[in-house]
Amino acid sequence: MKQQLIQPRVLKGFRDYLPEAMIPREALMQTAREVYRSYGFSPIDTPALEYAEILLGKGGDESDKQVFRFQDQGKRDVAMRFDLTVPFARFTSQHLNDIGTPFKRYHIGTVWRGENPQKGRYREFMQCDFDTIGTAANIADIETLLVIHDLLCAIGFEKFTIRVNNRLVLNGLLEKLDLAEQSVGVLRALDKLQKIGADGVSAELTEKVGLSNDQAQQVLKLVTTEGDTETVMSELSTLLAGNERGELGVHNLHELFRCAARAGIPAERIALDVTIARGLDYYTGTIYETFLGDLPGIGSICSGGRYDNLTGLFSKQALPGVGASLGLDRLLAAMEELKMLPGISTPAPVLVILFDAEKSGEYLRIGRELRAAGISTEVFVDPKGVGKQMKYANRKGFQLAIIAGGDEFAAGNWQVKNLQSGEQQTVPEAELVAHVTSVLSSDGGSAG
Repeated sequence: MKQQLIQPRVLKGFRDYLPEAMIPREALMQTAREVYRSYGFSPIDTPALEYAEILLGKGGDESDKQVFRFQDQGKRDVAMRFDLTVPFARFTSQHLNDIGTPFKRYHIGTVWRGENPQKGRYREFMQCDFDTIGTAANIADIETLLVIHDLLCAIGFEKFTIRVNNRLVLNGLLEKLDLAEQSVGVLRALDKLQKIGADGVSAELTEKVGLSNDQAQQVLKLVTTEGDTETVMSELSTLLAGNERGELGVHNLHELFRCAARAGIPAERIALDVTIARGLDYYTGTIYETFLGDLPGIGSICSGGRYDNLTGLFSKQALPGVGASLGLDRLLAAMEELKMLPGISTPAPVLVILFDAEKSGEYLRIGRELRAAGISTEVFVDPKGVGKQMKYANRKGFQLAIIAGGDEFAAGNWQVKNLQSGEQQTVPEAELVAHVTSVLSSDGGSAG
């Protein structure tokens, strides 16, 4: 009986990564690691699966609906992590005696959300988080801004804006208006401001959340205040006068802008945006959203904030924290649209052509010598015609081809062909490594 073939396919909202997508993805992760490490953040990892009670109720009703939850073989109620922050809160509470505080960590890992897939957003995606936990100091919030800025610069962006706000400002106003109990509903409504506009938010605040018309207008006045940073700060100070929580939020924002300027952050790359509410329940202070100047419509590509109460569910010890997450796959979608990706499917810039199968040992030897010098090199493994091997080299995106036949071996030379310019040079073997290094450097290529 003929065997029925299984159709090769992936689930909705999931995807495979071919080399041309995976190479820049890994490069972004490596850039993130380098930036995070430069600030003293240490790597950790946590399981993909957690007890459901660890994850549920931490990100709000909407997040709970998106959690992949099931019963495992041991009849345990388990769920797949929907972000890296909640598992980090559990991790910190569990290992507090080992890590001490303040503790600075970064975590690059896969998360899962059962949301509706759209451009740049999948049900399985990678997050690149960094956090400082165990301190309420505003300098940790300011450093978070600096890390986001340096990360975007290291990736290669020049035009971007980090929009900041502070939950204390909004929470202070709600407290002043006797609306602290309705804060979750208010935040949900405000998070829709860009989608449904001020009138739509006003209707939701009065009809669904239960605010009076006057209360709704006060809240909207706060989040629709316009002008330069100092003008908005002045308006906030007036609105929040007499409320300690709100005044602290304004003070912290003042300090953030002042220190960022002193640290050399260009003014055009940071903006006060009082419309940012961040839908997740656990944010309590400074919040961040980062938008690309050339592609703002793709949404925030690096977001986060302060979450002083998150570990309270796992530990009696107060563990305030602050951090942010780089949306790797959304950023890659943006970079693809902006034509910033290299379009190569090999991590090696150099291909050694197998010109003469009898000399296989020589080709393998020169490949090892180039790798020993830090130059990633592939040696072609099949003795096909040179034309087919060159076609392979061009399709994969190699920068250089190294070629030698009988005449070259007799003279102790190698041919080095630049696959971008078409230029070909004869190089003595003793000078080959230095020559290849020089060409790759001048072409902006990577030796590794």
